[in-house]
Amino acid sequence: MDTTTALALAFAIGVIAGLRSMTAPAVVSWAAQWKWLDLNQSPLAFLGSTVAAYILAAGAIIELIVDKLPKTPPRTAPPGLIARLVLGGLSGAALCGAAHQSVVLGAHQSVVLGGVLGAVGGLAGCFGGYALRTRLSKVLPGLVVALLEDAVAIGGGLFIVSRF
Repeated sequence: MDTTTALALAFAIGVIAGLRSMTAPAVVSWAAQWKWLDLNQSPLAFLGSTVAAYILAAGAIIELIVDKLPKTPPRTAPPGLIARLVLGGLSGAALCGAAHQSVVLGAHQSVVLGGVLGAVGGLAGCFGGYALRTRLSKVLPGLVVALLEDAVAIGGGLFIVSRF
């Protein structure tokens, strides 16, 4: 995989984290479990462990449920925003670590840049997803919009990690 594609996918998985913060690392972890990604030579190899895959999947499922509750704070509030930046960065870094075939950047530089792009993607996904959800909620029931966003996050995340 070329460097540009790996970096674009790192940003894209960050966007997924901006929509659903736990979905991005969960799909990255499961992709490593299913051998779609090779994280063995990456500093983030722990994401490929069975324990990490199950813990992250449980977190993603809990987030999907909690998102529908009326007292859930907006994703743009500091705790949710910070989680999206951190988990988007982690997921982006893992994808670049899995693409360790970079000829332009060294492996560690690629992981760091992937982390930065994942965090920026998390920021874009957070505010872009919020704006889109707010607009769509004016014409569709809120639950329908939330379920559509869930489907985009899960399907998009799986699509992104399947590119490896």
